[in-house]
Amino acid sequence: MSQQLRFTAEHEWVTEPNQDGAVRVGITDYAQKALGDIVFVQLPDVGAKLTAGDAIGEVESTKSVSDIYAPISGTVTARNDKLEQEPEIVNASPFDDGWLFEIEPDDVADVAGLLDSEAYAKLTE
Repeated sequence: MSQQLRFTAEHEWVTEPNQDGAVRVGITDYAQKALGDIVFVQLPDVGAKLTAGDAIGEVESTKSVSDIYAPISGTVTARNDKLEQEPEIVNASPFDDGWLFEIEPDDVADVAGLLDSEAYAKLTE
């Protein structure tokens, strides 16, 4: 992934806003390894209004079920529907093909307030 990423303490990554102002969200490599083989992903609907910190979906693996949290507040503009049939894509490519959804932030500054790669690396040591 060539874009600069931000991270959450819940092991999600967020891209910088694209030309339309939306950011893409996924789970980190650390998270997918901790979960193990992913067998089901529940994503928020396009148009859903999200509030930062709220549980808005789930990732189910052979080991456990883990909530997906909204990293920032905003409106869902796209979701990776391929994951309904092929949830294992998240394991194979968590930063590219395994992205979860896109959100248009209520405030773009919220993205900058997330963890940078250095801070996230310290969190996962």
